[in-house]
Amino acid sequence: MAQPVAFLLVSICLFHSLFSFQEEDYYAPTIDGVCVFPFWYRSEIFYDCVNFNLKHKWCSLNKTFQGYWKYCALTDYAPCTFPFWYRRMIYWDCTEDGEVFGKRWCSLTPNYNKDHVWKYCI
Repeated sequence: MAQPVAFLLVSICLFHSLFSFQEEDYYAPTIDGVCVFPFWYRSEIFYDCVNFNLKHKWCSLNKTFQGYWKYCALTDYAPCTFPFWYRRMIYWDCTEDGEVFGKRWCSLTPNYNKDHVWKYCI
């Protein structure tokens, strides 16, 4: 009788260690809150919603991720920054300049030349 119980306990422990989330990798989303951009997550800085470890994009509710986050809605995505500097020009609206497929884009920081952070315009 002791062997089946011991085998069961070892199996449960092994299953738990293989398939459980690490505390640092999983936090429950917050329903309320405002996305903070830019934010730091695992030694990187992000200027828009991200989709690490999840199907849907999310954002941090703190400047440095502290476990508080929420799924991004359309209103949560980082806004374009106007005016912004690109190459030798200042842009006050979305542009197609430098985009191979002719899609309009904008910078998420005032100086694209330095930061290289951008998104497509909707």
